[in-house]
Amino acid sequence: MSGGKDGKEPAARPDPESAFDLWLKRGLHQLFDSVANEPVPEELLRLIDDDREGKEEGET
Repeated sequence: MSGGKDGKEPAARPDPESAFDLWLKRGLHQLFDSVANEPVPEELLRLIDDDREGKEEGET
């Protein structure tokens, strides 16, 4: 006969490393989700487009 007093298997202990990972992930989401959901500034988008155009011209 295996298991605890009630015949059920004892509950497995949570892996401390995965508990830390979960805590960290939740904490980072709580801190940074609002920032990550902000729109990208137009100036930055323009700089990216300008850089792409410059690279395309240099490749030909």
